[in-house]
Amino acid sequence: MLNNQIINWYCENKRDLPWRNTKDPYLIWISEIMLQQTRVVTAIDYYYKFTKRFPTVTDLALADEQEVLNLWQGLGYYSRARNLHHAAKTIHTIYKGIFPNTYKEILALKGVGSYTAAAISSFAYNLPYAAIDGNVYRVLARLFGIETPIDSTEGKKVFQNLATETMGNARPEVYNQAIIEFGALQCTPKSPNCSTCPVHSNCFAYSSNMVDQLPVKSKQIKPKNRYFYYLFLSCSGRFAIEKREGKDIWQNMYQYPLIESNFELSTEQLLQSDQWNDIFDSSNLVIQSISDNIVHKLTHQNINTKFIHIDISAEEIKNFERFIFVNKKESEEYPFPKLINNHILNCDI
Repeated sequence: MLNNQIINWYCENKRDLPWRNTKDPYLIWISEIMLQQTRVVTAIDYYYKFTKRFPTVTDLALADEQEVLNLWQGLGYYSRARNLHHAAKTIHTIYKGIFPNTYKEILALKGVGSYTAAAISSFAYNLPYAAIDGNVYRVLARLFGIETPIDSTEGKKVFQNLATETMGNARPEVYNQAIIEFGALQCTPKSPNCSTCPVHSNCFAYSSNMVDQLPVKSKQIKPKNRYFYYLFLSCSGRFAIEKREGKDIWQNMYQYPLIESNFELSTEQLLQSDQWNDIFDSSNLVIQSISDNIVHKLTHQNINTKFIHIDISAEEIKNFERFIFVNKKESEEYPFPKLINNHILNCDI
């Protein structure tokens, strides 16, 4: 059977990953959330650091959000960390610190979708739910020649039914790990080594020369361009930071004072903007430097960024108390987006 071939491949080729050596649903949950939009090699160090500080769901639930975000700093997609924290509080309050053990209850946790719920259910409890991530979509689409878009409602139903059927009577915890790993290492997105694939003789895409055409996606979202002008305001060996409010990227993290625009601003436009005048109480400011444009790519956004360095005194800022002034050492206590953190590390102040 197909599932046995993939499981046999897995037993010979699987990577030794820390979250594969536990049945603790909490630790498996942490790993699955970290692995969303993050490469395995990057996630491992964060996993060790995070689970050392928060070894149980109760430890995470009782932590301060700022500390959670600080430990997540550099992983990106910070809503994952906030959702983890929220869900940990739910488990601590409603389930008395015991991780739920049914698919339905796990799926109801904030930030948990059908794939993550199936992964935790099968890996921790061996429940018969097929976990379908991008790797599994790719493997099944190529093996069976499925051209239904994987991001369509119909496609999701087709692949869910196919994954369940393919799993058959195999142990869910092993089968799910196996097919996910098979997609990650063998049936890769680009240039898979089909000649060494143990199932290539049964693969529709291989026999039809369609490997590069499957799976199919229907939605192509054009990235939105945003323009961030960060003000690096240095004052007596310290610099200004503020907490990022609102439901947007990097929510509740810290940043330099920001002027944002929907289009690129010239220096003259920047100096005449309402946002500039809301911050400064002086028209005689001297800009020390303006960095080259840095494009920070997110999933559906391009953040075009410039850092503007200004040496300043307290009297030149309106409502001085709106900002926190820190030195480099003190800044380590605050969670920053990677974009800001890299600038802090490289600045001379």
